[in-house]
Amino acid sequence: MRARTIAAVWAGKAAGAVSRRLGRGGGTAIAGLVAQRIDPAFVAHLGRQAGGGAIAVTGTNGKTTTSLMLNRIAFAAGLEPLHNRSGSNLMRGVAAMLVEEATLGGVIPRADSRLAILEVDEAALPAIVGAVAPRVLLFTNLFRDQLDRYGEVDTVARSWERALAQAPSGTTLVLNADDPAVAHLGKRARAGVLYYGIDDASAGGAGEEHASDFRTCLDCGAALSYAATFYGHIGHWRCDACGNARPSPSLRVTRVEPGAESTALDIALPDGAAIGIELPLAGLYNAYNAVAAAAGAHALGLPREAIAGALAAFSAAFGRQERFDIDGREVRVLLAKNPTGMNQVLRTLAARPEAKRIVFFLNDGIADGRDISWIWDADFELARPLTPWALAAGTRAEDLALRLKYAGFGDDLPVERDTAAALRRGIDATPAGGTLWVIPTYTAMLEVRELLAKRGGARRFWEDAR
Repeated sequence: MRARTIAAVWAGKAAGAVSRRLGRGGGTAIAGLVAQRIDPAFVAHLGRQAGGGAIAVTGTNGKTTTSLMLNRIAFAAGLEPLHNRSGSNLMRGVAAMLVEEATLGGVIPRADSRLAILEVDEAALPAIVGAVAPRVLLFTNLFRDQLDRYGEVDTVARSWERALAQAPSGTTLVLNADDPAVAHLGKRARAGVLYYGIDDASAGGAGEEHASDFRTCLDCGAALSYAATFYGHIGHWRCDACGNARPSPSLRVTRVEPGAESTALDIALPDGAAIGIELPLAGLYNAYNAVAAAAGAHALGLPREAIAGALAAFSAAFGRQERFDIDGREVRVLLAKNPTGMNQVLRTLAARPEAKRIVFFLNDGIADGRDISWIWDADFELARPLTPWALAAGTRAEDLALRLKYAGFGDDLPVERDTAAALRRGIDATPAGGTLWVIPTYTAMLEVRELLAKRGGARRFWEDAR
């Protein structure tokens, strides 16, 4: 092993330890930054040691949950994943995970049984693909997100095409057939393509949502039509002008029955076998996460029994329908960071018949995106019925309160910029035995979860259970 790589491991481990001791976080970025500074090829040197190869999971929404599902499936199959489970998904986050996993001699222990499961930021995909050369690339969806950082969705799509050009010729693509932008990537494939999707049209509706990000055919530019729309531009699409249409998925959800606390799924596999699952997560978007994970696992050759068992026993990723017991109240945290994600969270809440108390957080940190205009494309009106109390919180609480006013929450909606104070007010407004719903953007979610973990005795987000 190169002396530079060994030095990078030592320095990265030291930096991560200092960060944790000083209370500056879990070292999920600084350790990787230090290691990369010493050895710019650090991720390539350690990431390619995994005997099972690598799968990279990317997309606007769902990549944290999907990659965690894959992590649990791999464990059920007897493998030991290398997984950046903290959600730090830039190159430095992958490097930090490898620092943590490596020995002081600069090697990954038990390398033959390791499978790298990498959650990858949309913009970081080309660099990570070039470094790790994954066996499988899994794409969840493509929506507007952080416009000041990514630009429009076309910019991200071009970045993904650059990543495909760098991928090994034998890389398998796992693509969401129901997303026309993701399905379009199949036309660039040099090897196998495995499409997944939801065939059960009863889970969707007719017509197109106003917050759709792809309205025209990527082949000819004509307007797309939909036989069923699940959310955003996700659905059974086709172009009547040129015949471009949703590919027939190899892994498909033949039955989906959303419930208040779980989602019942039947997933048909390419070999004709089927998996019946009671997924312990609510929301149609989690049905997509589950079938995406099943498709990724199938592409990796993992057994059907491991897929079914891991999904049925799955527990939420941090901040994604996570629950905390605080002072005799249940606090549930549902991350929502862009219009489509927010609308899915709001629909999940609207489907519940009981009265709800909600703290909405809106931050504009670098990781959130400085441009908060997206809140006007989110359908907060869905949450107004059966919500007797709500609070606007975060660094842009006043802007959020204005949007909520127009959604019918009233002129006197309380506003609180301080995270801890907002949580206290929400808990105090919730009767004993009741539930407080917390809907934060990304950086607010990290703050909220840290405070709730301290009070509720849960793990910190970088210590999330495998």
